[in-house]
Amino acid sequence: MSKVILLVEDNASDEKLTILGFKKCGVANDVTVVRDGAAALEYLFGTGKHADRNPGVLPSVVLLDLNLPKVGGLEVLRRIRADERIKFLPVVVLTSSKEDEDVLRSYSLGANAYVRKPVEFARFAEAAKALGLFWLLLNESAPNIEGGP
Repeated sequence: MSKVILLVEDNASDEKLTILGFKKCGVANDVTVVRDGAAALEYLFGTGKHADRNPGVLPSVVLLDLNLPKVGGLEVLRRIRADERIKFLPVVVLTSSKEDEDVLRSYSLGANAYVRKPVEFARFAEAAKALGLFWLLLNESAPNIEGGP
């Protein structure tokens, strides 16, 4: 089974850049996109529109924007880390925020990494390549806890 990337991104241009960056760098994994924090939580916990999804099969990594509608990225991160079944899921904050407070809050809530979205496409593609190589090929993820969410 292919490793899935969960991209939580409300900006269609940033979504396209991220996916194009992955493709350009040879990251062929499936990317599931959700547009807000509430949809991310539904996906991860297998509820709402994602009730038919097996919540025991988790994405390999979550790329999480911070400024999201409905439920903000920091709250999504807090809920992931608060749930025993998915608390070890790798979460990379991928945002345009340059606020030091956002960096500190992300790490204090358990983010595995904080990456600022580069503005230029070439740099964005390089960032996507580095994320893909590390989180999908090199990183050893924690095993799923029996039963899933």
